[in-house]
Amino acid sequence: MTALKQALEGVKTVVILGHVHPDGDCIGACLGLYNYLETAYPEIKADLYLEDRNERFSYLKNFDKIQTVPADRIYDLCVCLDASDRERLGEFTVLLDRAVSSLCVDHHVTNTRYAKENVIEEQASSCCEVLYCQMDEMFITRETGECLYTGMIHDTGVFKHSNTSGRTMMIAGKLMDKGIDFGKIIDDSFYRKTYVQNQILGRALLESIVFLHGKCIFSAIRAKDMDFYGVTSKDLDGIVDQLRVTEGVECAIFMYETGVQEYKISLRSNSYLDVSKIAQYFGGGGHVRAAGCTMSGSLHDVVNNLSAQIEKQLENKPCITE
Repeated sequence: MTALKQALEGVKTVVILGHVHPDGDCIGACLGLYNYLETAYPEIKADLYLEDRNERFSYLKNFDKIQTVPADRIYDLCVCLDASDRERLGEFTVLLDRAVSSLCVDHHVTNTRYAKENVIEEQASSCCEVLYCQMDEMFITRETGECLYTGMIHDTGVFKHSNTSGRTMMIAGKLMDKGIDFGKIIDDSFYRKTYVQNQILGRALLESIVFLHGKCIFSAIRAKDMDFYGVTSKDLDGIVDQLRVTEGVECAIFMYETGVQEYKISLRSNSYLDVSKIAQYFGGGGHVRAAGCTMSGSLHDVVNNLSAQIEKQLENKPCITE
C-alpha cells in the first residue's frame, strides 16, 4: 500500500497545496492529484490552493478550480506537493497547521520532512514522477496524465536534464499511452512565448555578463524594466535556462527585483556545481542542478556574495552524481 493510499483511508476532506510561485511541476502535481481524487475517490471533497494561476497551464482539467485565498476550514488531510519546507507554502501554511493529518510528496534534496508523513525521492526527476508512483494506474485518466506529463517536462527541460532517468522515460511512455497530446503540451506550456516574453528574454541576454573566467554568467532585470515591458515574474520563465546553455558556462544566475534591494535568484549548473548548497546557504533550496533563493542588498553585493560561494566549488570541482 502506498503512502498516499494509506493517508486517504477514511478521509472525507482533502486540501492540496503547492509552493509559492508555482511552476509547471507544482501545478501539474497539484492538478494531477485533484483529478486523480475525482476519479479514484469521488466520495472525497478536495480543494486546491495555490498562490497564483499561470494561464499557460489553463489547458489542464480543473485549472479553474484552483483557489488563491485560503478558506477558514479544517481538512482531514493536507497534501503538500513539490514544497521543500513549510515556508514554501506561503500564506497557505495555516491550512497545513489546521489539518488533522498531513502528507508531503516531493523530490527536493533540501526537503525538511515537515509533514506527519513524507514521501521524498531525491533522485526523482520531478514531484509528478514521485506522485505517479503513489497512484493506482487504473485510475490515472488522460486528463490526470496530461497534468503529470506537464510537470515532468518542466522539471527535466523536456527530458534533457541530468535528473532524467530510465524510470522517468518509462512513466512518460505510460502517460503517452493514455492518449495525451504530448507534442502540443510541450509546445504550449514549455516553448511558446508571447511577444513581450521574447522582448524581456532578449533584454536579459543582451545585458548578461560572464565572470569567474567565463565559467559563470548572470543577468538581472530590475523592477523598472519589468514595468517598462509590462511583464510579471511569470513572464521570466526560461531565461535562466537559456543563460545556462551559453558555451563554456558551468553556472548561470538570473535575478529579478522583487522589492527595494531585494532579488529573487534562480541558479542553474551544467555538470559539477551543486547549486542547491549555494541556495541553501542563502536561505533557499532546490536541486543539485537547479535551485533558488531570495537575497537582499545592492545588485553588486548580491552578485559578489553569490560569486564567493560559487568560486569555492569551482576551485574544488567536486564530482557530483544525481
